[in-house]
Amino acid sequence: MVVPVLYSFRRCPYAMRARMALLISGTPFELREVALRNKPPEMIAASPKGTVPVLMLPDGGVIDESLDIMRHALAQHDPEHWLAGDDAAIIAANDGPFKHHLDRYKYADRRGGNPDSDRAEGLAFLDGLEPRLAGSANLCGEGRSLTDIALLPFVRQFAAVDRSWFDVQPLPGLQRWLRAHLASALFMAAMARPDART
Repeated sequence: MVVPVLYSFRRCPYAMRARMALLISGTPFELREVALRNKPPEMIAASPKGTVPVLMLPDGGVIDESLDIMRHALAQHDPEHWLAGDDAAIIAANDGPFKHHLDRYKYADRRGGNPDSDRAEGLAFLDGLEPRLAGSANLCGEGRSLTDIALLPFVRQFAAVDRSWFDVQPLPGLQRWLRAHLASALFMAAMARPDART
């Protein structure tokens, strides 16, 4: 059987969320881990922008945006009803302003940002998520959804920049949410090293 090929980079947050959606949907796929300094010519030919993830479909189609990969996989099979929790506004705020401040906070020496200001802006976004998690396990209700998984890799990165600082912020719902997702079998499977996958 010919299966889709996913060009991925293990630590890329966009690739992480694509892998999680493919896994939860039960989509068989061949994972090709990309060395970002030596990108495969066939990936560049399929998607000249040269970023991961890139999903090459058996019919020759190419999907090279992580959210499009997620929605495509879930449109085929959505056993946990993730698409019912597709909050485009929150995802856009995550992928736009929050990601901007995250990069400038995490890479302040390279991006020329003000890490204190950018951290405060990132924290303000996360604080806005806290009311949603005060009364439910996830952002769109009790069950995990596309919105949770779309945001998870970026919140993980933000928390990891200074974990001791993050852990004392008044975000009990978000911190519980993050711990639960990072401990999930799905996240562990998505983060398995390529040579450990079966």
